[in-house]
Amino acid sequence: MSEYQHHEGEAIQRTKPKIWDPRYYYLNQLKRLVHKGFLIVKPQNSSSLLDYGCGAMPYKQELSHLNLTYSGADLIENKLADILVSPDGKIQNADEKFDIVFSTQVLEHVPDYAFYLSEAKRCLAEDGYVILTTHGYWMYHPDPTDYWRWTSMGLKKIVEDAGFKIVHFEGIIGRSAMGLQLFQDGLMFKLPKIVRFFFVLFCQLGIALFDKVNNQQQKSDDACTYLVIAKHA
Repeated sequence: MSEYQHHEGEAIQRTKPKIWDPRYYYLNQLKRLVHKGFLIVKPQNSSSLLDYGCGAMPYKQELSHLNLTYSGADLIENKLADILVSPDGKIQNADEKFDIVFSTQVLEHVPDYAFYLSEAKRCLAEDGYVILTTHGYWMYHPDPTDYWRWTSMGLKKIVEDAGFKIVHFEGIIGRSAMGLQLFQDGLMFKLPKIVRFFFVLFCQLGIALFDKVNNQQQKSDDACTYLVIAKHA
């Protein structure tokens, strides 16, 4: 399998998970959250977007109907990246001033989140938006590192400390549903493959049901993953 085929498979798995995927409910909720972020921002035709820490750029195809000028920024190891991020975290060509800086599930992996956010601000147009998602609760998942988890209050603080004004904040998957997700993740790798298949299906159904326990305000206060939309303060 080529590197590009691998990245394509990763992107499809992120946006179109199979029903037996142990992240099935979560990934569909995350995709819904990303789409909601762009509905709130309402980008113009051909708005410029920087996917900051782009990885396989899983949402590029999902957002193709918006006719964005889409650029990915990542470390030199990612051959799909259009713009390089140096080992110290500095974005090359960042002064192009993008209309949208899009960061999905990256912030928890960077060693210096304050510098990461300052770079996002540096390459954002004055009237542009940051659309960011990152974790509240989640299992340890180094890629290749994994440093941070946030409470809603803590995440708001670091974004505001970086010089942004938050215009929308929302969480997905509340405490009880996330408890079952962590229970699934703690046991599934110890099970035989066929047992694991049915165990995951059962847990994913339970997670979807348990997620109805908490209302949206409760999820925005205490959740698995948060969406932040922010502008220059």
